[in-house]
Amino acid sequence: MLESARSTAPVRAVGWLNLTAISVNTVIGAGIFALPASVAQVLGSTAPLAYLAASAAALLIALCFAEAGSHFESSGGPYLYARVAFGDFAGFQIGWLFLLARLTALAAISNTFSDYLGYFWPSLGHGAGRLAAITVMIGGLAATHLRGVRVGTVINNLFTLGKLLPLVLFCIAGFFLLHFPPVFRSPFPGVKPLQQGSLLLLFAMGGFENASVPSEEVIDPQRSLPKALLGSVGVVAALYLAIHLVAMAALPELAASATPLASAARAFLGPFGALMMTAGAALSTAGTNHAILFISPRLLYAMGRDGLLPAKLAWLDPRHRTPSVAIVVFAVAGWILAISSAFTPLAALSALARVLTYMCACASVPVLRRRMPAVTGGFRLPGGALVPALGLGVCVWLLTGSSMAQLAIAGAAILIGAGLYSVRSRTKAYRQEV
Repeated sequence: MLESARSTAPVRAVGWLNLTAISVNTVIGAGIFALPASVAQVLGSTAPLAYLAASAAALLIALCFAEAGSHFESSGGPYLYARVAFGDFAGFQIGWLFLLARLTALAAISNTFSDYLGYFWPSLGHGAGRLAAITVMIGGLAATHLRGVRVGTVINNLFTLGKLLPLVLFCIAGFFLLHFPPVFRSPFPGVKPLQQGSLLLLFAMGGFENASVPSEEVIDPQRSLPKALLGSVGVVAALYLAIHLVAMAALPELAASATPLASAARAFLGPFGALMMTAGAALSTAGTNHAILFISPRLLYAMGRDGLLPAKLAWLDPRHRTPSVAIVVFAVAGWILAISSAFTPLAALSALARVLTYMCACASVPVLRRRMPAVTGGFRLPGGALVPALGLGVCVWLLTGSSMAQLAIAGAAILIGAGLYSVRSRTKAYRQEV
């Protein structure tokens, strides 16, 4: 590792509430503004069952991340858990898949951001305007993180509050102004539709695991991380269910709507409601990208620190003590994917990469218990291996919903990761010999 990286340490400035905001910001993206229609298409009025099932599944996985994370004060999250529990190769593969999925998400969300801006200013939705919007958004968000973790955290909190405000107002107004018919008007749809709806929701609730990555900048991470993970899952689960109930009450044709929340808000709040939700969606995309640009470079930093990627990625700016090289590298790579649409073939990878990350985190819990001493006052799951086993069961269930395209692209990504790991290992061995 470079000397400056060794002599400069990250700033521990992120408390558990700030970490919760980071987790919520990564989970709630533009997808929630279209999600109720997708779930209603599968389950109709029984959709709340899927919200309950998905929330329970997400909680099981979050509990595994909470215990695994309570063993560490170093950054890395699922990459670090996999590396310590199963070795460098497993750690590299999880880190590689994590980064690919986040790069794809950054590129896709940037284009969605341009589309929403095009609703207000059509010239920003295509051509040179689209290029400018994406460039300014990614560059501006990355610049806030270069200024230091405190600046980045404050701006993340503002984004989180900004994206929550229209959704909370939508729910409060709906509960006061709307009449709610019986929720379960349809007969039980069967196991398969319930699985489809729950899978859709569980992927939409994913992202909470991002809070486990920047532990070197978190105050008392071994206690803060479990609070942030469980708190964010609880907030998102309650909010998503409330949003769907209001959308069902406001929009009888919910399943057929291309813009369910904007249309539902227009139905009982008028044009202002539709505008509020559209603006909220645009803000939500920018907020999610801000969180991705905070989390992902910290993983590059951790892999550079551990020698699995070039050591320059672990360099910390002496003044702001941020992984500046990693931030710039990730932002530039995401920008290239976004403006070229090269991310499109990788879109199928994102969901499966998340499942593999979840599986590794759940499987690491019993291994880390044996290999690492318990932390005084740290988080430990009751019931022995029961919760990790249930978490793994949820992950297997998720895998059964994967398409052949997802499996093929994930397999190709793993093979490429194996090749990169081999090249990196040989390069390190050669340098050590020389």
